[in-house]
Amino acid sequence: MRKVLALGLALCAAAFTPAQQAPTAPQSPPQQAATPPANASAPQPVAARITIEEAIRLAVQHNHALQAARSTILQSQALETTANLRPNPVLSWDAQFLPIFQPSKFTADYIDNQAQFDLGIGYTFEIGKKRQHRLQAARDVTAATRSTIADNERGLVFNVGQQFYAALLAESTIQFTQRDLDSFQRTVEISEARYKAGDMSEGDLLKIKLQLLQFQNDYYAAKLAKVQALAGLRQFLGFESVPDSYDVAGELEYQPVHANVDDLKALAMNNRPDLRAAQQNVAAARSAELLAEANVKRDLSTTFNYSHLGSTNTGAFFFNIQLPFFDRNQGEVARTRYVITQNQELAAETTQQVFTDVVDTYSALRTSEQIVQLYQGGYVEQAEKSRDISEYAYKRGAASLLDYLDAERTYRANQLAYRQALATYMTALEQMRQAVGTRNLP
Repeated sequence: MRKVLALGLALCAAAFTPAQQAPTAPQSPPQQAATPPANASAPQPVAARITIEEAIRLAVQHNHALQAARSTILQSQALETTANLRPNPVLSWDAQFLPIFQPSKFTADYIDNQAQFDLGIGYTFEIGKKRQHRLQAARDVTAATRSTIADNERGLVFNVGQQFYAALLAESTIQFTQRDLDSFQRTVEISEARYKAGDMSEGDLLKIKLQLLQFQNDYYAAKLAKVQALAGLRQFLGFESVPDSYDVAGELEYQPVHANVDDLKALAMNNRPDLRAAQQNVAAARSAELLAEANVKRDLSTTFNYSHLGSTNTGAFFFNIQLPFFDRNQGEVARTRYVITQNQELAAETTQQVFTDVVDTYSALRTSEQIVQLYQGGYVEQAEKSRDISEYAYKRGAASLLDYLDAERTYRANQLAYRQALATYMTALEQMRQAVGTRNLP
């Protein structure tokens, strides 16, 4: 009879305690933490929420580091213009036998009969198709530069994805910890009612209130993580490309990949820009060798000279060419051949690196996939069910406080770990896209 009376008093206290304690409740800070965050109270404009595809597009268009790197393509194209230029003609003239120190002899007759005037124009003819080889070498360098910039873009896209999923993880954690905080806040209120009814010791009540601190820590840690993730993401996007109040749109979700490692290796060999750049560097080195060999041949310099002397107008042709007895550009030819060997080795090393990246990321993806499947296979539901049962029993006095708190800790750790596993899997998936060089996985 005494237990029935105590239970009735506890239920009455639970019904009236919130209304009575609302103005001066000592647990007001947890109640404030359980309410929606300040930045969620004001609806964010739709334009301020970006998806992963929009984030990648903004980063590719506005990232300053990438824009600076892209300027090297324009610089290389300017070098193509320089390489394709022909030699300039040379204009020369002179006046000889002028009576500078005898000004009295400066007469029209003297100038016409005694002084000599020459006017010449010269041009150098490049031998061995040097201009064509220079242009081809410059074009090959530009092609390799384009691939290098594409590889910079590949790295940027991965960084954007990594930060984007970190923001999604933080947002998911905020939502979960806020719901969990709300739920546990009600448990605290019920426990206070039971304590006032004499059905709970003060020590147990203090344990529950202290446990509330962990919920609050998780909530505020998640808010901080989201602020940091959004700030890092905005740096990749370009601060001017999104407003201060922007947010990410999307969900943590499992997206299966059905390709095997051999298919992914073949995909990487066809799409990795760093491998393409390494191969193009070999082609550029071969073009440099051909240019060095063309420079062995000496250019022909020609000049036509017009002379006026003694009322006589004459013309003369002059030709000169180096005789390559000593300097035959041997050092440059040898150097370019070593450069070819160097770039061939670098291309082989890049190929091995591509295979290593694919194998490593594939293994990481499959491991993350197995972990996610373990959670989705029953552990998430089991932890939630265990918590719900313990909570139901505890609120009705049929379970001990330690059992309930242990079930609550297990549930919270399970939920946080599950969200982290999803974020890890999505990051591994993004890293796999980076490893194969394309976002379109089979």
